[in-house]
Amino acid sequence: MSDIIEFNSNYSDTSTEKGFQFEFSCGRCGNGTKTRFRPWAVGGVSSALDAASNLFGGVFSSAAEVGEQVRSAAWEKAHDAAFQQAIEEVRPLFVQCPRCSSWVCRKACWNEKRGLCKECAPDLGVEMSAAQASRSTEEVWAHAKMAEEDKRLAEGDWRETIVASCPKCGAPQETNAKFCSGCGTQLKRGDKCAKCGAKLTAKAKFCPECGEKV
Repeated sequence: MSDIIEFNSNYSDTSTEKGFQFEFSCGRCGNGTKTRFRPWAVGGVSSALDAASNLFGGVFSSAAEVGEQVRSAAWEKAHDAAFQQAIEEVRPLFVQCPRCSSWVCRKACWNEKRGLCKECAPDLGVEMSAAQASRSTEEVWAHAKMAEEDKRLAEGDWRETIVASCPKCGAPQETNAKFCSGCGTQLKRGDKCAKCGAKLTAKAKFCPECGEKV
């Protein structure tokens, strides 16, 4: 076994003093694989020594200290070996893309035909299907039938103020009405004087040309 252990950043170490376990994840989809738990026998022995030291005071203190030192050295060595085994265990499930260098899962994120990850070389069939679905959605919205009232507004001046409810009786207006459907109050007035034809401002109460009440 080589002294150098190759690894990537897409993993997490969930090992404890009782054993070793690692989780490896895909750099594209995030799906992961957890290696099987490998017990560490020395961990149990060291725990027993620690317990004995606590129970009987200093009688076993020296043994517990030795056990702790042995555990630290042995644990590190066993951890490295377990990590190397875990890498070899999951290696067939992952592959490194030669273009972007990401480690991805073979199952969902590797384009076998192109020899690249699907981020660099997406499946054309999948992309075509997605493009067709997107285009269909756009066409549905583009060809949706507009209400007649919306068409009249689109053809006219879109800046025209639409009264949503009658200022007199408060009745909601279902259409862009000129008169209230509840009380008959005039909701809109013409932009020209009925008497002389002069143009009126929005807030004018009298015609600026002939003085006619609006």
